[in-house]
Amino acid sequence: MKYSLAYGKLHVEFSLPDEIKPLTILPGKKEGLAEPLKEMEAMLENPMGTPPLVDMLKRKQPKKVVVVLNDITRPTPYKIILPPLLKTFAEAGVKDEQVTFLIALGIHDPHTEKQNREVYGDELVDRFTIINHNGENPDMLVNLGRLDSEYDFVVNKLAVEADFLITLGVVMPHYFAGYSGGRKSILPGLVSKQTVAANHARMVEIMDDLPPIDNNPISLEMIAAARKVGVNFIINVVTNDAQEVVRIVAGDLEQAWRKAVDVSIFMFEVPFKEQVDICVACASGYPRDINVYQAQKALDHADRITRPGGTIILAGECPTGWGEDVFEEWIKRKWSAAKVMEEIKRNFVLGGHKAYGYAKVAVDKEVWLISSLSKEDTALVWAKKANTVQEAVDAACKKYGPKASWAYMPEGSLSLPIHKE
Repeated sequence: MKYSLAYGKLHVEFSLPDEIKPLTILPGKKEGLAEPLKEMEAMLENPMGTPPLVDMLKRKQPKKVVVVLNDITRPTPYKIILPPLLKTFAEAGVKDEQVTFLIALGIHDPHTEKQNREVYGDELVDRFTIINHNGENPDMLVNLGRLDSEYDFVVNKLAVEADFLITLGVVMPHYFAGYSGGRKSILPGLVSKQTVAANHARMVEIMDDLPPIDNNPISLEMIAAARKVGVNFIINVVTNDAQEVVRIVAGDLEQAWRKAVDVSIFMFEVPFKEQVDICVACASGYPRDINVYQAQKALDHADRITRPGGTIILAGECPTGWGEDVFEEWIKRKWSAAKVMEEIKRNFVLGGHKAYGYAKVAVDKEVWLISSLSKEDTALVWAKKANTVQEAVDAACKKYGPKASWAYMPEGSLSLPIHKE
């Protein structure tokens, strides 16, 4: 029987013998909203935990409005979000020159103008000031003191000095924060590289046994950080595997985001009873497989359903290569997977944490990677190079025989397998 996986902007196919019936792991089906623009307008007029946005703006009369955007690696339906938001600004008397759009890059590469036009549209680029956050530029940052984990909370000055701060995001599974969106627009999106590192260092405590979202210490600290900055209003969406908007939330930082998390849990968490011998997955295509750094999330999800000693076959095009300089430097050290894990646990390094993500899977599982990487570069993430998914599938069939158990994850970045008895 034939199966399909997203690969970049295309799809690739592979076949399994008819007697093999893989466990299919897919996000829960939820239809896209029939009229998402109207729903967006309704949410701005009737948000959760706050007055209507237009009333808040009229009362506050802000001179400086900052809107925090996702970067290119986070597919966000701006065609749905932005028109009603800009209309609300106009109704509240907020002028274009009073609004700055700030890209929450974390430690990702800055956007070019071409990328801004691709992601946000020509109108936004032509009408407004759009700024890349830079976590290594001290002139762009301010220290707000220490968070509960006793590290300095150094954050973008524009966000702190804004008279009114709005964040936009998408809520989906995240490999150590539990779920994205909401508070993550601030931490790690708008903080210094050192603050990102201190926050991410805690992932080694919980990655192997991720706690429920309401008890996740990293998520709770992110909420505290966003409150400290003073987020006035959020707009978050949940999308299905067809990139259709299934839910829009707006209003209070926690209340609105938590409602989106409930929808995401229903959609993305997929229960399973037993781990399998072989999992065939993809990183959900472009832009989630834009580089090796981003593709790791799908590998983490596949790891959950694959038994120790089993095999993961992952398709991710990775056309831009490694995706982050420190990650690349760690990978090119050519250390064993066990040594990388030991070093990161002893001395956390941002960027090296992604090497840890690959190492923790490779230390007890066989990994095949189908990507644009060379055979030599593929080996650096402790994986075997296959030119096609079929090549890796055939190798697994030969290795395990006809009685092996299989899983098929055509939305590897969006499907979160959860073990339940």
